[in-house]
Amino acid sequence: MTGTLISLVSILIGIIAANIFGVFYKKYSFGFIGNTLVGVFGSIFLIKSFGRLGFDPWSIMQNESFNITLFVVNCFVSILGGVLGLVVAKLIYKKLNK
Repeated sequence: MTGTLISLVSILIGIIAANIFGVFYKKYSFGFIGNTLVGVFGSIFLIKSFGRLGFDPWSIMQNESFNITLFVVNCFVSILGGVLGLVVAKLIYKKLNK
C-alpha cells in the first residue's frame, strides 16, 4: 500500500462510520449525502490534526514496510473523525436554526 492509498482507505472508513452512525442514531443524520460529506471532512480533519503523533499514512509506510499497528490506530481515528464530525455538524445545525 502506498501513502495515498492509505489516505483514501481512511477517508472511506470515515464515510462508512458516519453513515452507519447516522442509520443507528437518526437524530444525528443528514441523509446519505450529508453523512457522506461530513464523514469525509470529519475523517480528514481528525487524521490531519492528530496524524503528527505518528500514525499518518507516510509513517505507516516508513522504510517501505507496512506497520499494521499504526494502520489500526489510523482507522480508529478515522472512524472517530466521521462520528464526531456528524455529531458536531448536527450541533452546529441546531444552533444555527434556533
